[in-house]
Amino acid sequence: MQTPSLQNEQLIALTPDWLIPMTDDSSIKDDLSDTPQQPVQPWLVNTTVVVNKDQIVDIIETSKLDSVYPGCSKIRLEGHALMPGLINAHCHAAMNLLRGYSDDLPLKQWLENAIWPVETEFVDDEFVYEGTLVAIAEMLRSGTTCFQDMYFMPEQIARAAQQAGIRANIGLMVVDSMTAWANGADECISKGIAVYDKFKHDAKLSFSFAPHAPYTASKETLQRVSTLSFELSLNIHMHIHETAQEIKDYEKQHGLTPLAMMYQNGLLSPQLNAVHMTQLEQHEIDWIASSGTHVIHCPQSNMKLASGICPVDKLLDAGVNLAIGTDGAASNNDLNMLAELQTAALLAKVNALNPETLSAEQSLYAATMGGAKALGIDSNVGSIEIGKQADLVAIDLNTIETQPVYNPISQIVYSASRENVSHVWVAGKQLLDNRELTTLNQKQMLKIAQKWHSKIQGLNHD
Repeated sequence: MQTPSLQNEQLIALTPDWLIPMTDDSSIKDDLSDTPQQPVQPWLVNTTVVVNKDQIVDIIETSKLDSVYPGCSKIRLEGHALMPGLINAHCHAAMNLLRGYSDDLPLKQWLENAIWPVETEFVDDEFVYEGTLVAIAEMLRSGTTCFQDMYFMPEQIARAAQQAGIRANIGLMVVDSMTAWANGADECISKGIAVYDKFKHDAKLSFSFAPHAPYTASKETLQRVSTLSFELSLNIHMHIHETAQEIKDYEKQHGLTPLAMMYQNGLLSPQLNAVHMTQLEQHEIDWIASSGTHVIHCPQSNMKLASGICPVDKLLDAGVNLAIGTDGAASNNDLNMLAELQTAALLAKVNALNPETLSAEQSLYAATMGGAKALGIDSNVGSIEIGKQADLVAIDLNTIETQPVYNPISQIVYSASRENVSHVWVAGKQLLDNRELTTLNQKQMLKIAQKWHSKIQGLNHD
């Protein structure tokens, strides 16, 4: 499979004990198997991934590596599983600086009495830029190589992502009210498009319109956003049906549920990432499935705020693409995707009273390919395939907590923690090396968090 123009000394060969491609395409496995007619397990052994700059250029039997690629640089990941990078499909990264600020409250009370007031006081360019840097540091150390964000000052989010080298989808926040970033929906949209125009040529950055929710962005605003999203080929990223109270209040005011309004106005589509979705009737699931809408599941935040449980079993049965997000660290209280996909698998089982619901492999798929499909970047990332970007994560399974290994996927989902994440590459560039960040200064990230804690804590003591 070697391309003649490749210079072997520029290649990097990664050889784990287990390779987890996370693809349904069996061609890779058939190429590497002498008995392709046998059932194929979802991981490979004795297999090496060859990377050239930002791209995966080969997946080869390790025994053939020296003859095909003599002189290439080799990294032996003994005791490790190598898998696609995790995709955090919904977060508010800068809210890392509000981790633990206000806990154990219902969503409405938490937002109106705690979060929105402190945001009004402190959110500015510096808060968003520095908070996003700290969040990215946490995400990289948890195996996340791409995140979809929704917050104010999207230019600062893009700057932070560029500095760290991580892949990101930047949400262009849209709300009807005045915020620290913009005065109403019109300015949100105009400023958001300007940010998109400024950064759209960065291959690691993508963008989406991010209307906060149906109760903060009117039907007319959503219709305008929908039109623009099709014109610019941008996704829409939005909280929908997060709590029963939200639906009750909306229905009382408008005479129908938020989803019904969106369905009737043609606002459900393959470009929509619907976040939370804890309150769903079967006919609404049918609308979601038929429209191609993606659902972003945030189980830990939903549990902590007692918002409800997303019916992932019914969504999967209907053929809906499921992705996983952490939500913000102010309501989670972390950005740990490994913990999130474990929670997703366990919660789905107890909710359906069926241990086969959302298997370990399905959960990991939702956190990789499911996220890539939701963000519209599955042709580039989400699985380990020739021609895709080298967004890769190495998980150390050679620990007391994760041995013995009968099934590496089960071990990653049910036994591993973010401390097992040892190496991370985004577009072929190593951003985490033996738990050490390479593009961000870990001590500086701690200083940033402590600085903002002092500022915000001072507000509480005034």
